[in-house]
Amino acid sequence: MATRSKLVAGNWKMHGSTAQNRDLLDAIVSRTAWLEKASIAVAVPYPYLWQAQSILANTHVSWGAQNVSQYEKGAYTGEVSAAMLVDFGCRYAIVGHSERRALFGEDSHTVALKFRAAQAAGLTPILCIGETLDQRETGVTEQVVAEQLDAVIELTGVNALSSSVLAYEPVWAIGTGKTATPQQAQDVHAFIRSRIAAHDPAVSAKLRVLYGGSVKASNAAELFCMPDIDGGLIGGASLVADEFVAICNAAKN
Repeated sequence: MATRSKLVAGNWKMHGSTAQNRDLLDAIVSRTAWLEKASIAVAVPYPYLWQAQSILANTHVSWGAQNVSQYEKGAYTGEVSAAMLVDFGCRYAIVGHSERRALFGEDSHTVALKFRAAQAAGLTPILCIGETLDQRETGVTEQVVAEQLDAVIELTGVNALSSSVLAYEPVWAIGTGKTATPQQAQDVHAFIRSRIAAHDPAVSAKLRVLYGGSVKASNAAELFCMPDIDGGLIGGASLVADEFVAICNAAKN
């Protein structure tokens, strides 16, 4: 069995200010410097990439963006290209977050194009997949997750997943306070890994699959000890230094 290091990635969403960011980033850097067995990243709003770069350069904490354009350049007002993110030292770009899919109409093909654009520029995409409450209750979780995953595999090939991170996010557990039980999360993670293994067992074994859905200090250790959960994509808790540091601490084991 492949040994996969844990990754804890904070998704700030549309939060932050230059003063708040500095305090939060300084706290994360200083209080997680001893972590050796887990990787840490933050995905910040576009305007603060310069600040993340200036504070986090030459530290153990990586940074990235919460979205990226599928277009390389051109007349796309308001869009931000992968090359621009690289210019600010980004390592990661989140693609396909459930909020982008639900609120901004991004379908699985568009997400796959963003995945490809991010990777072509040298970024590591964090590909988000997951089902809504209605989809879970009607028993189609695996079909929904498979469709979202297959769109990327069909466009880029399964080997492209070797240079990516996946994040399973049950939409019904994001910002609601509800969390999938560790076993519920593990079951979907195992399904994701098995579906990729059907294409290439080696890619599947090495791929980091994060859990994203109301992860907090109180439940992180229980989730992270599941065999197919390789860390977390953290929303609200990533904005509170004590919470985020505690989650990173849970991942170190």
